[in-house]
Amino acid sequence: MGGFCGVITKEDCVADLFFGTDYHSHLGTQRGGMAVLGEKGFLRAIHNIQNAPFRSKFENDFAKFRGRAGLGVISDTDPQPLIVASRLGTYALVTVGILTNIEALMSEMFDQRHMQFQFSTTSGVVSPTAVVAALIDSQDSFVEGVKYAQSRIEGSCSLMILTEGGRLYAARDRYGRTPVIIGRKDGAVLATQESCVFPNLGYEHLRDLGPGEMVEMTPDGIETLVPPGEDMAICSFLWVYYGYPASSYEGRNVEMARYRCGGYLARRNPVEADSVGGVPDSGVAHALGYSQESNTRYARPFVKYTPTWPRSFMPPDQRQRDLIAHMKLIPVPGLIKDKRLVFCDDSIVRGTQLRQQAKRLWGDGAKEIHMRIACPPLLYGCKFINFSRSKSVYDLATRRYIRDVEEDAPEAVEKYKDPDGEPYKKMVEKLRSDLGLTSLAFQRLDDLVAAIGLPKEKLCTYCWTGRDVSEKGGCPCGGKCPHAAAKGIKQ
Repeated sequence: MGGFCGVITKEDCVADLFFGTDYHSHLGTQRGGMAVLGEKGFLRAIHNIQNAPFRSKFENDFAKFRGRAGLGVISDTDPQPLIVASRLGTYALVTVGILTNIEALMSEMFDQRHMQFQFSTTSGVVSPTAVVAALIDSQDSFVEGVKYAQSRIEGSCSLMILTEGGRLYAARDRYGRTPVIIGRKDGAVLATQESCVFPNLGYEHLRDLGPGEMVEMTPDGIETLVPPGEDMAICSFLWVYYGYPASSYEGRNVEMARYRCGGYLARRNPVEADSVGGVPDSGVAHALGYSQESNTRYARPFVKYTPTWPRSFMPPDQRQRDLIAHMKLIPVPGLIKDKRLVFCDDSIVRGTQLRQQAKRLWGDGAKEIHMRIACPPLLYGCKFINFSRSKSVYDLATRRYIRDVEEDAPEAVEKYKDPDGEPYKKMVEKLRSDLGLTSLAFQRLDDLVAAIGLPKEKLCTYCWTGRDVSEKGGCPCGGKCPHAAAKGIKQ
């Protein structure tokens, strides 16, 4: 995953940039970077943050950097910001997203013999940000370059550009899959992907950029250079899992959406229990909502050790993810032994970590373990943003079950989407048995959409439905929204 922050001010921008970027650290564990436009050009620093937090790695740079405009980024894809010398001039570039057609884009550029492209690599992998820069540089202006890049990229790409002349641009990806939010205070404007940046830095929310919108930022405000598109597919998982609790996207706060999510789980899937708890961190708010709706005592049978352990989905190695998931959760025996427990968690991907947690709870004397999952069963791997390390659809516990039952028939997946259907119920029962749980229930999609509070046609629900507004094969609305009718999309 990743996140960026960009600031332009009438005074020095470095403090706001430093802390604003740091507030995106929950989105990645690989690298952090900052570039500030100083009196003599760009000052840039990029550090590995795998074993130390962003703040400690950038303390020296914070003390040395001075300038009125800058970019910061947390990146799990490539070292950023990139400093580009091109026909459009010298500029700094940061990107967040995923280019699923990166190989095709590179081949096309190499085939255009009148243009010469060279791409840097990190550990043998071509920098996606460099490919985005090449797409931008193929046009006659930054505006035309960003429009062209967005039209060619499959996946998603939100970006920011800071030119050597002091012009700062922000652009949201074509379908608004990731947020770009603008804040303002006297003499300064800031673009971020997490609105939780604003309160402690003294900014007020100005507005969210629309899908595909590009703006130029000045210390006094913003000017739209590319108007927003009509079609939005913002990632629903922002509210389920990886969005920060204090942030709001499209006016919908993460923590409040998770409370509502837990409330729906309690109404749909009630059970007598001694306490309800959440798997830290994202499961906690779901559990609080469940507790309030069901009048079940909230407790923390697992406590997360926060000082050193990162989020378990981040490291590329599955064994390392499992180790982190195990070591960061410390049980509280007095809240487990002889207790009937409800746990809320954001999702089930492989199921390995949940199975280990269940074994620990049984080993500590739990009487019952009821798991409530805040989203529907994952049936498709995400191909639009870069928040998952999964390499195959069969990393998903659900798809391994369907493969075994249906002999790997792709069309069979459809019947497992209906929460009232027998195939769905049998799948959930098999997962419950394999995970060693007393009961297991997933959120219904309509309840999740209601908890978020945005129209269904504005949300990307691909990982549950296999349908998306950018594909003619389907739309999250099931073919019922005006957008789908206009595009000829059917369920």
